[in-house]
Amino acid sequence: MASARFALGTVQIKGLPEGDRGVLRWDRRIHGHRVPAYQFSEVPDAPALDAPAFDEVGHLAQVHVKPRDYQREALAAFFAAGGRGVVELPTGSGKSLVGLLAIEQCRRRALVVAPTLDLVWQWHGLMSATFAAPIGVLGGGEHDVQDLTVATYDSAALYMERYGDRFGLLVFDEVHHLPTPRTRLCAEMSLAPHRLGLSATVDRLDGAHDELDDLIGPRVYERGIVNLRGEVLSPYQVNTLEVELSEADRARYDEERGIYLDFLRQNRIFMGGKNGWGNFIRQAARSNEGRRAMLAHRRQKRLAQAAPEKIRLCAELLFQHRHDKCLIFTDDNRTAYDISRRCLVPAITHQTKVKERTAILGMLKDGTVGAVVTSRVLNEGVDVPAANVAIVVSGTSTVREHVQRLGRVLRKQEDKLATFYEIIAADTTETAANQRRREHDAYR
Repeated sequence: MASARFALGTVQIKGLPEGDRGVLRWDRRIHGHRVPAYQFSEVPDAPALDAPAFDEVGHLAQVHVKPRDYQREALAAFFAAGGRGVVELPTGSGKSLVGLLAIEQCRRRALVVAPTLDLVWQWHGLMSATFAAPIGVLGGGEHDVQDLTVATYDSAALYMERYGDRFGLLVFDEVHHLPTPRTRLCAEMSLAPHRLGLSATVDRLDGAHDELDDLIGPRVYERGIVNLRGEVLSPYQVNTLEVELSEADRARYDEERGIYLDFLRQNRIFMGGKNGWGNFIRQAARSNEGRRAMLAHRRQKRLAQAAPEKIRLCAELLFQHRHDKCLIFTDDNRTAYDISRRCLVPAITHQTKVKERTAILGMLKDGTVGAVVTSRVLNEGVDVPAANVAIVVSGTSTVREHVQRLGRVLRKQEDKLATFYEIIAADTTETAANQRRREHDAYR
């Protein structure tokens, strides 16, 4: 008689004839079959598996928030798809409430996975206020696993081989972080029959978002910024401002870019392909010419992203919006600290301690300071409802990052008009990236 048990993120099945069959793989070490935990449901005529993930439990909400129509629609679409799928809603539109309602209605032990400790503790606060149950935390030095638990992606990937049979519902916040070789273990090593992904921008530049269909389920519901603009989100305007490189910087930029492009052509590297960047790194590491091309890539990028005219224009915008609350975004810490010194505004980077970060955002909220400059750490999950102006000095070429940054200033407040500035260096790679981003609905 066949039997099954959970073991280190997989399910071991004994008692079946030898040989591979479907998703099952024969494992001589155990003289039985093995299947990744997340694929156990695909095993035909699988033996019964006794695991807490399949138990029904009650998580009664002690605080009931009435969902908006689109949140009810998103939840209905999730359950219509069998309790598996991805919901895409803009920042500030209440994705978290969809997750909380899913936890209540699934009636399973639930694990919420988030990319940063800031988000982990935000979820912990929301869940503590909603459910009359202890909320566990896994990550940041905490290891307290309860029937309702919040974890970072790193900690969930590390411990899922131990806890993969415990939770019946996984909620992945900022789900675009999931499809990487390491973080995907959060999904692969879990038996959870119900899986909900939440994000404002699911699509990834490398196309890895296609893997979410297998790990979580299909995209079951989507509403864009333009659909909720002025109703749930603040109305906003987007302005693109071009600056010119100095004559000396233009000459240096053209020289460095030429070296970089020549290397790509000589080695037939297509950067627009799925593995373009990885191919470039591999080829660049093999020769002096390649290492010089990598240096040229970094130099031309720096010349465009940190052009002195950008810093001057940023200072002008801060003066123009001196009575507003501004967030300034850069791609790197060096530029963030440069703007902080020149414009006398506090900076938040990955080096900023949690207490200091909280204090700085508190000063922005109460008006003690009128602006904060940051690199990438405020792209996701930080609630700054008071901010109404975003100034992007530099960033990546991805649409996701810019939609996330736009979302930081869109939280609804009475009589609020959000303003989003993107400063780009003319006739550089930033020009083409800006044109691609403007094809997104949020920029129209």
